[in-house]
Amino acid sequence: MGGQRTKSGKIRLAEVAELAGVSPITASRFFRNPEALSIAKRTRVESAAKELGYVPNLAARALASQRTEVIGVLIPSLTNNVFSDVLRGIYDASEGNRYSIQLSNTRYSILQEEKLLRLFLAQKPAGLIVTGIDQTAESRAMLEAADCPIVQIMEIGPDPVDMMIGFSHYDAARAAVAHLFEQGHRKVGFVGARMDPRVQRRLDGYVAAMKDAALFEQRLVVTTATPTSVTLGGALFTDLLAREPGLDAVFCANDDLALGVLFECRRREIAIPDQVAIVGFNDLEFMASAVPTLTSVRTNRYEMGKTAATMLIEAIEGRRPERPVLDLGFKVIERQSSSSRHSESTPAVSRAGAANKMVALPTGHD
Repeated sequence: MGGQRTKSGKIRLAEVAELAGVSPITASRFFRNPEALSIAKRTRVESAAKELGYVPNLAARALASQRTEVIGVLIPSLTNNVFSDVLRGIYDASEGNRYSIQLSNTRYSILQEEKLLRLFLAQKPAGLIVTGIDQTAESRAMLEAADCPIVQIMEIGPDPVDMMIGFSHYDAARAAVAHLFEQGHRKVGFVGARMDPRVQRRLDGYVAAMKDAALFEQRLVVTTATPTSVTLGGALFTDLLAREPGLDAVFCANDDLALGVLFECRRREIAIPDQVAIVGFNDLEFMASAVPTLTSVRTNRYEMGKTAATMLIEAIEGRRPERPVLDLGFKVIERQSSSSRHSESTPAVSRAGAANKMVALPTGHD
């Protein structure tokens, strides 16, 4: 082969072009926009690159194009099943196109998020998917100045940076409490862990629903900044029972806690739902497999990730969505843990979006 390697031994684009039988310009176009080439040329260039072990220089391409083909995704946890579903949707939507996904874990820290945003933006991403709406002032300023499309996910708010997709955690919590009221429960407790902004909004929704019904008492709320777990759910429920022995229902900020409450009830031989009803949040797979099955607020996590990535890619390619803010809504999936009068698969409360009516509370509400 006539082409020469650089002093560092790296394969040059010219070598790939020579092996593929195309011009260097055509080879370069393949790595920038493969759809611009015929299938035959695409196949030859791709095969040559693989044979030679050629890796394109993203930094150099960014300098030339002012943008890489990387989509940055910032999420607060890589182990939480909630975000696993979101990521599955993101990867499914991005499969088969030229964009690659780069993940970063903020670990529920807004300062870590700020640091990672600065790093991402220095690399000139094609677009960003960012979790939540509670960025620092510095992060917000960086996002607003970014020269790329941005989607905020997991919730909705009044002031999107660019695009946004999610649901109202506040409204979802109110709907969960309304469901418990409909089943005749009045001493409804709340257990929450970690207390990140989304969990705090669930607590706010619970408090608003209880106050509207003139049933709120501070002793019915047990929270901790400790990361959530099933074991912690049982411990928080034990604390709650000590504060209010007459408790007849518990709204849990997530499903791990709800499962822990269930286990503690079983250990204490507390009948569910006759003595204590349980409602969780997110409707993870195990909620329908528990014994008894557990009621939970279903959130559209996979659809959220897939739609966010689709919106972002279309915006990157110049096709802005007609609706930059999407409310995917939620459903309260009623199962045995909150009422024995309904089938396990019947959604007792639903909200497909902001326009649908909420279930009525015992007294008026916003």
